[in-house]
Amino acid sequence: MFVATLISAPNQRGLDAALVDNLRNAWGGGETHWLAIDEAAEFALPMRPDNVDDVWKSCQDMSVDLIVQPLEGRRKKMLLADMDSTMIQQECIDELATEAGVGDRVAEITAKAMNGELDFEGAIDERVGLLKDLPETIIDHVLNTRITYMPGGATLLATMKANGAYAALVSGGFTAFTAKVAAHLGFDENRANTLEIVDGKLSGKVARPILGQEAKLDALNEITDRLGIQTSDVLAVGDGMNDLLMLKNAGTGVALHGKPALQEKCKVRINFGDLTALLYLQGYSNTEFVA
Repeated sequence: MFVATLISAPNQRGLDAALVDNLRNAWGGGETHWLAIDEAAEFALPMRPDNVDDVWKSCQDMSVDLIVQPLEGRRKKMLLADMDSTMIQQECIDELATEAGVGDRVAEITAKAMNGELDFEGAIDERVGLLKDLPETIIDHVLNTRITYMPGGATLLATMKANGAYAALVSGGFTAFTAKVAAHLGFDENRANTLEIVDGKLSGKVARPILGQEAKLDALNEITDRLGIQTSDVLAVGDGMNDLLMLKNAGTGVALHGKPALQEKCKVRINFGDLTALLYLQGYSNTEFVA
């Protein structure tokens, strides 16, 4: 059995019941279950339709996300999440660079790296090199004045954890940011790169080893082994090519407002919903959300 889930942006609540009914009838689906009125609905399917990709494109034109996945095992025991542009709305290194006056140059490199056009390790070295001699205090300044959380993140964490799930934040960014983001949202652990600090200033270097795409996959395997669960029990979410391996090897890998190169390689894509969409696709209704 499969399940089709349709999700609109929560601030628009633009999911038309007629669209849901027409698609359910065309695919021979079961009874519609509204997870949130005018926002998210699902119905069971006996098999995965052959025209899912074409229908997905049509739904995108109507600002609706469509996910078709196996029904069994979709409610996960672990969340593995990227941080930048996923759990928060910014790229931390870009915000640091703006404070240093090199924002445009660093943002250009970041965009290419996240779309898979540059080697991640070389890109992070080049960007951090441009931050040399910034005072260490700039980190707290950026955290307090420039960082905002992705809508729905706190609800996602609280709801999954209330249902027994483990949560890990794994970022190609920096521990100075992941530690505070993880604590704020309720992650059980966090992993990231470490900015080298010398005499109270950024040295322009990143401590080795660099946490990149392979390290995120390692985190998936290591944490699931430690918890005694399977990688199929994991819901992973990210937005850039640096997240590809963990998304492809998790039970459900979600490209959240993903870069074009990542979307091409992911079956589960959320472009209009916020992080609560990750609850809907697991079958949670909004009445089950934990504040």
